[in-house]
Amino acid sequence: MNILIIDDERAICSSLSFALDDEYRVFTASGPEESLQLLEQEPIDGILLDLNLRGTSGIELLRQIKEKQPDAVVIMMTAYGSIESSVEAMKAGAYHYLTKPLNLEEVRLLLGKALAFQQLHRQVQVLSQAVRQQETYAGIIGKSHAMQKVFQLVEKVKDINSHVLISGESGTGKELVARAIHYQGDRQKRAFSVINCAAIPELLLESELFGHEKGAFTGAYARQQGLFERSDGGTIFLDEIGEMPLALQAKILRVIQEKVVTPIGSQQSKEVDVRIISATNRQLQDEVAKGTFREDLYYRLNVIPIHLPPLRERKEDVPLLVEHFLALYSANMGVRTKTLSPEAKRKLYDYAYPGNVRELSNILEYAVALSEKEVIEPHDLPEAVREKRSSSQAQAAEEQALLIPPGLTLAEAERMYILYTLDNNNGHRLNTAKQLAISERGLREKLKQYGRGAQ
Repeated sequence: MNILIIDDERAICSSLSFALDDEYRVFTASGPEESLQLLEQEPIDGILLDLNLRGTSGIELLRQIKEKQPDAVVIMMTAYGSIESSVEAMKAGAYHYLTKPLNLEEVRLLLGKALAFQQLHRQVQVLSQAVRQQETYAGIIGKSHAMQKVFQLVEKVKDINSHVLISGESGTGKELVARAIHYQGDRQKRAFSVINCAAIPELLLESELFGHEKGAFTGAYARQQGLFERSDGGTIFLDEIGEMPLALQAKILRVIQEKVVTPIGSQQSKEVDVRIISATNRQLQDEVAKGTFREDLYYRLNVIPIHLPPLRERKEDVPLLVEHFLALYSANMGVRTKTLSPEAKRKLYDYAYPGNVRELSNILEYAVALSEKEVIEPHDLPEAVREKRSSSQAQAAEEQALLIPPGLTLAEAERMYILYTLDNNNGHRLNTAKQLAISERGLREKLKQYGRGAQ
């Protein structure tokens, strides 16, 4: 390990260097300029720094050192040992301080403890990074069981050509998952094209997807390639596929079946190799039943279904997302990373998030922009979060929340919760079992015990 001794008294540097060079690689410096230059050249683990250097403040040098090498442990040395200077040094990042004249055995012991602390801190950082990597996938954040299942599924399907249908409420991150599938997979070097089927009129949507020939319709002044042609070899993401008109659904079906597209106004078909990832916030099976979505197209698109849960069902991910967005928006706005007061944190953790991750992102962008201090207080949050009444949906969720009275046994509380979850799923046993993270058979056995086995 490398040790740097900074003192303007050469005798101190020499005696400390002599005492420590059996255990450490020792460097010495007499002033700020020489010290900072050494820090640029060598990875320094521990520093012994005199509090009163000639012509400069040891506290100020300590701050500069911490900017250059935040992990270096710094032990201050002072001939005065005043409480005020010691406290100031600790606030500036010093590990501890020693008073002169120095006891060399005390120096060895304290330096050993400081470096052991540093090693432990580095191990914690490595482990934290490893944990954090498990909590993210291709920029998507989530440690909840539901999101880990999504990550595992994306990892399995990223390199195959089967079409994917991503379902979930608005703001849950469907496009992020689509991008992860494309950019983590074999098609990553080819085009990834996005189109929102709900945002474009039917004729223009058809032109955007399939292209058109010159003169095909009013305003078609030149030939234009469609997204399918431009995405050949890559991926096309059809967002809000449930909003696509029936006539266009038939043309999408032909692309899937025959792997060809025909531009508007053309008699010639063109072969394309495109993976289709679709997304919807609707229940497409209901749309099929109503006749607004083609059943054959639904089954073609829904080869690999991926469902993204709403944020209210994965509340354990909220702290991670909060930390991420605070760092992101603080950096974007050029301010030090802001933190939350305990009360502001509680309000954010208790909120229902009808707008899901997108709403949480907007809330924290608002808070970082408008808070005048580094700590965000409840009054810096939007009114909806402060008053916890964002919408009738949030109110209904609160009103329907299960209240377990005190005094129940664990078995009685389990019974209440299982039956409550079953009722919330309108008696759907498979969905109930998934939400409870138990097998359908296990749920069936529980319901038999509760006298609900015949339902």
